[in-house]
Amino acid sequence: MIGPLQSNKCAEVARHFDWLQSLDREKLVPLLDRARPPELPPLNVLIEVNVDGESSKSGCAPEWIALLAEKIAQAPRLRLRGLMSIPAPSPDPDIRRAAFARLHELFGSLRNAHPHVDTLSMGMSDDFEAAVSQGATMVRVGTALFGPRARRAS
Repeated sequence: MIGPLQSNKCAEVARHFDWLQSLDREKLVPLLDRARPPELPPLNVLIEVNVDGESSKSGCAPEWIALLAEKIAQAPRLRLRGLMSIPAPSPDPDIRRAAFARLHELFGSLRNAHPHVDTLSMGMSDDFEAAVSQGATMVRVGTALFGPRARRAS
């Protein structure tokens, strides 16, 4: 699951998904942990980081990563896997690359505290090469595979 998660959807996500790429706040951790069925393996979790501080985007602020990671690590039905971010759109590839570099640095700090983390999800069809050059282990390339989304008429 990618995208903002509302608390009233936590049980559905915990029961039906293997990965959650967009955990962005502490209050969701116990909801997901309690709802994860014991017969399933732990839910793989990425912390979504608002790396550019965009007011229009979800994601935790970089300074909250460590606290959120600790809460996830303490939840037996969740498995902290790493970080995810979608940087602010920019026509300048150097600006996007700098955001990816910041996230890679945050990932390194997280990995120092939690050596088992292994996933850095960043980059999409138009910037995946820059993301991979900065350490991405997972990219989203739907547009490259399926083409642009059809626009809905108003």
